[in-house]
Amino acid sequence: MSYIIPIGPYHPALEEPIHAKLYTEGEIIKDAEVFVGYNHRGIEKLCTERNAIQTLVLVERVCGICSHSHALTYAMCVEQLNGIEVPKRGEYIRVITAELERLHSHFLWLGVACHIIGHDSMFMHIWDERELVMDLLEELTGNRVNYAMVTIGGSRRDIDDDMKARLLKAVDKLKGPMDRIVEIALNDKTIALRTKGVGVLTKDDAMRLGAIGPHARASGVNIDVRRDSPYCSYDDFKFDVPVVDSGDVFARVVVRALECYESIKIIEQALNNLPATPINLGNKLPKIQKGTALCRHEAPRGQLSHMVVGNGGFNNHRVSVHVPSYKNTPTIPFMLRNNSVADAGLIIASIDPCFSCTDR
Repeated sequence: MSYIIPIGPYHPALEEPIHAKLYTEGEIIKDAEVFVGYNHRGIEKLCTERNAIQTLVLVERVCGICSHSHALTYAMCVEQLNGIEVPKRGEYIRVITAELERLHSHFLWLGVACHIIGHDSMFMHIWDERELVMDLLEELTGNRVNYAMVTIGGSRRDIDDDMKARLLKAVDKLKGPMDRIVEIALNDKTIALRTKGVGVLTKDDAMRLGAIGPHARASGVNIDVRRDSPYCSYDDFKFDVPVVDSGDVFARVVVRALECYESIKIIEQALNNLPATPINLGNKLPKIQKGTALCRHEAPRGQLSHMVVGNGGFNNHRVSVHVPSYKNTPTIPFMLRNNSVADAGLIIASIDPCFSCTDR
């Protein structure tokens, strides 16, 4: 028999509101529609009433998990408009914070994915390691969330020799648990049964629909802004971009797990080679010069874009934010088709959605 089954907008398996309407034949999903827009906060409009420093505080609150990504991308736009060159040490500290944030985001998602499939012991194990990453972020920035690490022209906090040694030791300590997490993720029967062949997004569909980030890389699309269009000194670091071709939920688990190793590699390189320059150009309130700037950053969920239009005053004339989840959400109906209703929550969660970002 045919049924229409609604999931959300408020649902115990989803952290944020989304409405998915499933058209089913018995237990099998034949088609689906996805509706967003339940979190709209008008942040882009508020940005037009704020100066550059106030906007940094505001855009950090687009998303709690990738707050540094938003502040960094906005700052790069203002720096581009004003012709500001960030000191190398400031860029390296920005990269360290960004990669710690990526670790935090991926650990969070991997834990939530295990929780959804009922593997709660794995969920606890992963989130125990996530806590270590959050401790590192707190030591580096003073905050566990909304790090306030970016200022126009550089970074707000420096890393002294003692902190550098502690960070290197803690990051190295992560490698053992990471090996164990990856071993379980790749070989555990429960994870394999719930993720292999589930929610497949083909490479053609991923490219046609504009999927980005780990979600696209799990479908064989070899893209990464850090490598393809280097910024913030990312071209100084050696790292690989994990790509898997199967396009199912299992591939998304594998890609994010492998990316954690690459983030650790980048953090170690940045800490071991911190340039002996200032970290910023001084905390000044700049005018936002006339013109338009568009900057991209490889956030944990994929390419994040900010466009800033300046009119020569202290306030933004226009700020436009394009977030990864907004680009990846249209793939959800294609992944849901011909899967079981029981897998719908996991498939939706497999894009690592942030609907606060999506709706802004």
